[in-house]
Amino acid sequence: MKNKTIIITGASTGIGKEIAKYFIERESNVVMNSSNEENLKKAYKELGSPSNVAYLVGDISKQETGKKLVSLAVEKFNTVDVLINNAGVFSPKPFLEVKEQDLDLYWNVNLKGTYFTSQAAIPEMIKQQNGSIINIGTVLVEHAIDGFPATAPLTSKGAIHSLTRQLAAEFGKNNIKINTIAPGIIRSPLQGKIGIENADSLAGLHLLNRIGETNEVAEAAYYLATSNFITGETINIAGGHTIGHAI
Repeated sequence: MKNKTIIITGASTGIGKEIAKYFIERESNVVMNSSNEENLKKAYKELGSPSNVAYLVGDISKQETGKKLVSLAVEKFNTVDVLINNAGVFSPKPFLEVKEQDLDLYWNVNLKGTYFTSQAAIPEMIKQQNGSIINIGTVLVEHAIDGFPATAPLTSKGAIHSLTRQLAAEFGKNNIKINTIAPGIIRSPLQGKIGIENADSLAGLHLLNRIGETNEVAEAAYYLATSNFITGETINIAGGHTIGHAI
């Protein structure tokens, strides 16, 4: 990935920031995005304000944001080799309490953000006849939990899983690899945002009896970015969550 160009949405905190760090350390060119300007600038500085990084503040649910990210990548680094659609929102709410605005939020940010940014990046990848798109889903699409009702965000994440497979079929002839990473419980600011004060208390959801770390998702993203013979797959980074539980 040295000198390859990586676009990462939702890159100012948590998993996205760790993925950015992982690629930067391996001398990739990285374009970071977040809708939160303060967090994005802070992350850029904390990563050392590297010369091989550019950043763009923008709401990923807006089609123009994806276009701007691709334009910035091409203008500054000449290519778009990898797109990591990490930006997303997620919060539990019982099905009978979900309002229309809840659905709109998740579908706009999670699905439309992934859809539109991929739509902006793929033409550049077609020109190169090479590229990789990595979408971020969740193991909960395949393994629902009664005590964690989240139909609104999960329907949008399920759509992302389906989108991955269809895009892999449509653009395989162009040597564009499209895959999904489905994390389990990962130690990140997201846990606090959704009211989980002690993320380690959820360790039993995973057979390895611990929660995941952001660098473990970053390792998977890097592997998929460098792989030339994996496409249309969903890779669970979840300590065995989809197979069974430690009790």
